[in-house]
Amino acid sequence: MQSKIEIIKTEDGSHSLYIPDMKETYHSTHGALRESEYVFIQNGLDLIPTDNEINILEVGFGTGLNTFLTFLESEKRALKIYYQTIEPYPLEENIFLELNYPEMISPDKSSIFYDFHKASFGEIKEINQDFIFKKHLQKLENLEMKPAILDLVYFDAFAPSKQPELWELGNFEKIYGWMKNEGVIVSYCASGQFKRNLKAAGFFVETLPGPPGKKEMTRGRK
Repeated sequence: MQSKIEIIKTEDGSHSLYIPDMKETYHSTHGALRESEYVFIQNGLDLIPTDNEINILEVGFGTGLNTFLTFLESEKRALKIYYQTIEPYPLEENIFLELNYPEMISPDKSSIFYDFHKASFGEIKEINQDFIFKKHLQKLENLEMKPAILDLVYFDAFAPSKQPELWELGNFEKIYGWMKNEGVIVSYCASGQFKRNLKAAGFFVETLPGPPGKKEMTRGRK
């Protein structure tokens, strides 16, 4: 998708990626790790009951940071997680091998971080008995899933100004149908149109304080 990708260091020391052609970063420059932990773990995963398997869909695998953090939480809390993620434009190996998340977060699990990137698309990979992983090499618009199976959606696509097709109402109507009652969708984005689309799809929408450097974020509940 991009002719060039640059690795940058964000304010908390963790890496992100910058795409000059789009003038867009994969994560907040105020702290990639802090943003992911706050938005997707603290305000997403932490809300989901843990008495059964947790089914997660991530829209935008990207650097693999959200996946890696979720895996580590699964191990820490003995959570059974079935994790699916979509990424139509995967990173090349020379990029993801340079990302510093493993050494910053959990050096002894670095091989698993790379396993996520190297996993074959469309195949179910058992990382361990509690974490089942599957990547989809396709766009959200083309993804098909059974109804009422998801507990949690990480909506981590590029900003609406960069990829407007991902933020259209029809995608959130699809996601709503895939989610169980009490399911949660969470995103760093707090644009008015995004929240209106969530509401139109049927979600109860919450505007929450944002991660460092961002005033607000959004969470929807079915």
